[in-house]
This record gives sequence, C-alpha cells and structure tokens, in this order.
Amino acid sequence: MTLKADLDAIDWKILRELQDDGRMTNVELSRRVGISAPPCLRRVKRLEDQGIIRQYRALLDNAALGMTVVAFALVGLNRQSDGDLKAFSKLVEGWPIVRSAWMVSGESDFFLHCVAADLATFQSFVIEVLTSAPNVDTVRTALTIRQVKDEGRVAIDQAMQGF
Repeated sequence: MTLKADLDAIDWKILRELQDDGRMTNVELSRRVGISAPPCLRRVKRLEDQGIIRQYRALLDNAALGMTVVAFALVGLNRQSDGDLKAFSKLVEGWPIVRSAWMVSGESDFFLHCVAADLATFQSFVIEVLTSAPNVDTVRTALTIRQVKDEGRVAIDQAMQGF
C-alpha cells in the first residue's frame, strides 16, 4: 500500500482523535496526542492541505429526521464510454435522495445509496427519475431491514499496518 503522505505516529494519533471528535479544540487535541498546541495546529493544517482530512461535519440521524427508508440501487447503463459514465455521474450529483454513489465493476455500473422519507418517495424516484434517465438500461433495488454497522471512519490501525 502506498500512502499519500509521510505520516508519523503523532499524525496517526491526530487522525484517530479527530475521527472520534472533530469538534475538540486544538488545545485538547494537542493534550491527547502529547504535543504542544502550535505544532499540533501546524500538523492538522498540513493534513488538511494534503487532502487527508477532507472536511468536518455533523453526522445526523436520518430516522430522527423522518428519513426512514434506506435502499440501494444498482444501475446498469446501455453504454459505458467515458462520456456516458461522466454524464450519469453528473445526473447523480443532482439527486438529493442519493446520499452516496460509486461507479463499480461487474454486472452493474453504479451503486447508489438512497435515503427517503417513505417507500412511496423512493418508489417514485426509481420509477420517474432513475429508470427514465438517459442511457439507463437496468435498475435493481434492495430495501434495507436494519443497519448492523455504521463505522464511517478509516480503520487507522489497518492503515498504519498497510492492510
């Protein structure tokens, strides 16, 4: 595995701590990783500049906000030229119901993670928007029953060891 940047043990500690609590102050972070505040702030800034820390955000509870349907859609396109793949990717960016998306290999071309307020909203999206989108050939969907893991973080220990 090739790392994007040269990270030492302190950098890894910073990344681990910020994944656990991205709102802590620099003073608290520096205390936790065992260095003074100014070099800690410089390290965090370097990690941000290198794109290792992409952004900070609050994780919201979909169900608490009335978004109770989580589903996945596997989309196959008629044509997979670079332009066709880019055009579909651009469409996906404009669909709020799609929370994350991946271009994949295999039987499908795209894997879409969708969150909706109810089943009717998801069904309308699939029927009226997704299946009628240009170049879409097949759509297979899977409704979730319950989430069994939501890590959403990089496995720091694995990354440090290279596997």
